This record gives sequence, structure tokens and C-alpha cells, in this order.
Amino acid sequence: MSNPSIWNLFTHDVGIDLGTANTMVAVKGHGIVISEPSVVAVNKNTKQILAVGAEAKRMIGRTPANIVAVRPLRDGVISDFDSTEAMIRYFIRKVHKDFPKLFTFAKPRVVIGVPSNITEVEGKAVIDAAVTAGARRAYIIEEPMAAAIGAKIPIEDAAGSMIIDIGGGTTDIAIISLGGIVVDNTVRIAGDEIDQEIVNYARHKYNVAIGDKQAEDIKIAIGSAYSMRKEKEAQLKGRDLVSGLPKVMTVSSVEIREAIVKVLDKIAEAAREALEQTPPEILSDLLERGITLVGGGALLDGIDKYLEEKLRTPIIIDEDPMSAVARGTSTLLSEIDLLERIQVKGEEFI
Repeated sequence: MSNPSIWNLFTHDVGIDLGTANTMVAVKGHGIVISEPSVVAVNKNTKQILAVGAEAKRMIGRTPANIVAVRPLRDGVISDFDSTEAMIRYFIRKVHKDFPKLFTFAKPRVVIGVPSNITEVEGKAVIDAAVTAGARRAYIIEEPMAAAIGAKIPIEDAAGSMIIDIGGGTTDIAIISLGGIVVDNTVRIAGDEIDQEIVNYARHKYNVAIGDKQAEDIKIAIGSAYSMRKEKEAQLKGRDLVSGLPKVMTVSSVEIREAIVKVLDKIAEAAREALEQTPPEILSDLLERGITLVGGGALLDGIDKYLEEKLRTPIIIDEDPMSAVARGTSTLLSEIDLLERIQVKGEEFI
């Protein structure tokens, strides 16, 4: 095997949070360098990849018939291998383009965060995509473990910790102690379902059809999980299902909260199920340490108060919840011994 220190002179090891909605890339020694939507634009006739990331997302709903903007990951797992491979390759090459002075010919090691309920076949698909995209060595690590490391939770302590990662396609819930996951409960209910409930609400209450992007914008602007001190309003733009013409209307944060509460209840129930399986000693630790909340869902206004009320346990939102998994993968690139112990599966490709 080649001397790792020699390889490190010529390459930039990469940590990737391969999310359903967004992908973040961290480079060892440089932190997070890329944060873009997990979207690929493809020519349906030729299968040619036309755009990736932010440029591809701008095409959603605006493309000609022969071009489709797709999200290659669904519910946290690969649904389109070719597009996923193209997306990973794009991000790896973008890293190399941004760091041209040191990178010459060596391929990077890549650590990728995946949902904790990933199957062997799905895990192999992620590794194959990374290797085909240019990785010298690929590791996959469970996202809640990576997020815990990124949030600086002492995962190797005997005292237990709990993390809830509300992403785009999945909510990963894990109880961690002594460097391992004691209890995990991953549910395919997360940000995408929240967006879909807003779409359904607009259709059923107001006879207005809106797109996923509009629903996401409304969620970010006025979405909340708990009563707000001052409720908000925002404009909702879509197509009137009766006349077929464009329509603009005003909706309130109270209405949006009403629309998404069923999804939030399901997330809370999944967390409750994990707590019910947790040893009493660790439950005592959680009452002292609290539950750490990460992922894009952690940015929903009042989500900490909502979950505290439902779970009767303190909730702590990480200072940068969106980047926790990516930060964790980056940290592991400098702690290879720990990575070797906690990886889901690793393959050597030198």
C-alpha cells in the first residue's frame, strides 16, 4: 500500500453529506467548500447530463419537454445511479478545480454520510458511485453518527447522547453511547413531506396548484412548529384550478402550521419510539444532556419547543444544523482510526 502521507501531498480528501435535498462537501483542512441542491438536469433523449446543483435546480419546472431536472436521491437513497454518479463526480471535480495548486494526479479518499437504515445494496451503490466518480478509497458512515461528530458530541463516552437529524428525505434518530448506535429509528418522513403537505393544503383549501419550490419557499418564509409571538404572512403564487389562470393570495403562518402538523407529529412519534427502546440509564443522561437537533428541519421556527413539549426532554439545536453531517465527515478524515471503527462499509481502491 502507498504511504498515506505521500498521497496527502497531492490530493484533497473529501467528506460529503449526500442529502436528498442538498449536498454539502467538506475538504480536510478547509471546512465546507460546497453547498448546492441535489439536482441533476438530464436530456431525456440522449441521457446527457446538462447541469448539476444550483444551475440544475433553477431549471425545475422551466425545462423543455426533452429536458428533465431530477433529484437522484429519494428518501435518502439512490434512485438514479447514473445521475448520482454524475453529481458526485461534479462535486469532486469542483473541489479539485478550487484547489489546483496542490492537487495533481492522486485520487481523494471520500467519506459519505448515509441514512442509518441503508441496505447493503444501497450502500454498495453509494460506494460504487463514489469510486466511479473518482474516489481512491470510499467510506460510508451513518448520518446520525456523522452529525453527532460534527456537533461535537462525545460519541465515545459511556454517557448516552441522542441526535435527531431532520433532512429532506429522511429523519434519522439515534441514541449513541461508547462509539456505537444503541438505538436507531430512521423514518422516511422529513422536509419533502412538509413541502408536500403545503402543496396539498393550497390545493384542497384554496383550489390553487403550487409547485414544490413554491411550497419550500413558503415553509422557509413563514413555516413554524409552535405558536409564534407575532404570526407572519406570505404571498402564495400558483394556478387557479377553476379558471386555469395565475393566482396570488396571502396565507398566514397559522395556516401553514395547521398544514404541516401531521408530519411533525409523525417525527415526534418516531423519536418517542426510540426513547421507549432506550435503557433507563441513558434516559437519565438525556435529561441532563438534552437531545441534539440537526438538519434543515432544525431551522423550522419553534421546532425545539414543539419537540420538548412532545418528548419531555430538553432540545438543543446545533449552532449550524445544516452542516453537521458534512462537518462530521470532514472531522473523520483526520481521525482515520475512528473512521475505521464506525464506518458502515469501507473498500480499498488503490
